[in-house]
Amino acid sequence: MRRREFITLLSGAAATWPLAARAEQGERMRRIGVLMPQTADDQEAQTRVGAFVQALSQLGWTIGHNVRIDYRWGTTYLDRGRRYAEELVALAPDVILSSASASTVAAIEATRTVPIVFVGVVDPVGAGYVNSLARPGGNATGFLFYEYSLGAKWLELLKELAPQMTRTAVIRDPTIPAGAGQFGAIQSVAPSIGVELSPLSVREPSEIENAVAAFARGSNGGLIVTGSPLATTHSNLIVALAARHKLPAIYYERFFVAAGGLISYGPSFVDQLRRAAGYVDRILKGEKPGDLPVQAPTKYELVINLKTARALGLDVPPTLLARADEVIE
Repeated sequence: MRRREFITLLSGAAATWPLAARAEQGERMRRIGVLMPQTADDQEAQTRVGAFVQALSQLGWTIGHNVRIDYRWGTTYLDRGRRYAEELVALAPDVILSSASASTVAAIEATRTVPIVFVGVVDPVGAGYVNSLARPGGNATGFLFYEYSLGAKWLELLKELAPQMTRTAVIRDPTIPAGAGQFGAIQSVAPSIGVELSPLSVREPSEIENAVAAFARGSNGGLIVTGSPLATTHSNLIVALAARHKLPAIYYERFFVAAGGLISYGPSFVDQLRRAAGYVDRILKGEKPGDLPVQAPTKYELVINLKTARALGLDVPPTLLARADEVIE
């Protein structure tokens, strides 16, 4: 090779090095940490995570090609959640997805620098996760599950479906702010509807079983299951207890009704995971979580299980059936 040709070739190669380096950097493996309150074998949790992964794929993120996801399961209990959050932060993720309040508080305590996208949180401003819904600031943003006022709607719907009900037990998690907030909203309308409330502040399966059995010894009772990771974790038990003790019960999400529950009203958690993928994508492409507004649900679903209604001896009012988004036969 002549000297002039060699110099020309070397100069051309040198000019392409920055471009090649930038291309390689753009395709580097990104890392996402995921904190889930349920166990890894929970079917509903797998459905939610599947929706998140599918939405990521549609945005160009393929597991094993340009993104890796590290999961930590069973963060319902705060001590465990804190340990798992610290483990994820030690892996140096580009962003953390946290599901529900317990996972979110653990993630925020573990890092003030790694971006966090949360889902299933009721009051992120009150809990101190963000400065405001419009401009979160800090390193966290995400998606509201619903507002506390939804609790009042649960009691009104349950009374409409079971007009004989004069007593209502409210299953809540006393360790999270949403537990008190949701109960307060229910309490605000109970006198006008003529219903006496009994809060069941329980966490362990044996506590739930004993509390529901004790409440069911009275007559004309009903049950409201407020939103929490605890309720999701013990969903099969709660649905079975409502059936065993002949208690009309309303839940905050559809999957309870699909499993045999009577009625649910609330947003879709699966939809929240899909939408969260959009925020994760934007953060991976350089946007800051503090500049992304916290978003509210875009759709609420009313779901009724007619088979369960018949088993409880309830006649579903035609007006309620007409408003239902889905009726399970």
